[in-house]
Amino acid sequence: MIVVCPSCNAKNRVPEEKLAESPTCGQCHQALIPLAPIELNEQNFSSFITHSDLPVLIDLWAEWCGPCKMMAPHFAQVAKQYPNVVFAKINTEENPRLSSAFNVRSIPTLVFMNKTTEVARVSGALRSSELQQWLDQQLTSQK
Repeated sequence: MIVVCPSCNAKNRVPEEKLAESPTCGQCHQALIPLAPIELNEQNFSSFITHSDLPVLIDLWAEWCGPCKMMAPHFAQVAKQYPNVVFAKINTEENPRLSSAFNVRSIPTLVFMNKTTEVARVSGALRSSELQQWLDQQLTSQK
């Protein structure tokens, strides 16, 4: 399985059974799957999404958005529980081309991706339990 390093964008080959063992990047030695959301932007999005074999859950948000701020700790908490999913955040104000490419109409919007394919999306703030339930449904449908 190929996992892209969120720190240096290096591609790393990791056996699927080793994903839960906190693998590190062969190049920069940072965590390949940090159990916290990573920041994606217009510079690193394409290479990260295209080359990673792990599913990616993206939170499209903005600094001025109250519901986005309310959901952020829930998103971070759930990220700790899914070592086989990359949790990412995209600031829609700082990355207008990505916001446009995702056709974002309201925020927060969560988009579940498998490589370059959007699998599912949901708009509106979710609590931890709601987010886990929604994500579990998406992961089950991928099998």
